[in-house]
Amino acid sequence: MPIYEYVCMECESHFEELVRGEELVACPDCAATNVSRQFSSFAVHGLSKPVTAGGGGGCCGGSCGCGH
Repeated sequence: MPIYEYVCMECESHFEELVRGEELVACPDCAATNVSRQFSSFAVHGLSKPVTAGGGGGCCGGSCGCGH
């Protein structure tokens, strides 16, 4: 049973819901069923590049104005 992230199209509330099959999802704040499933933040983070040490862009890589 996956947990999905939703936004209510009526009151704009953001919430997560445990969904079983094609179960109808209702907003916990206003009870509207006009909701839209959102991309999971976990899935978005999985697409980013890993941070590596010593690759410039840090404070003394020039981005903070330390003059080096």
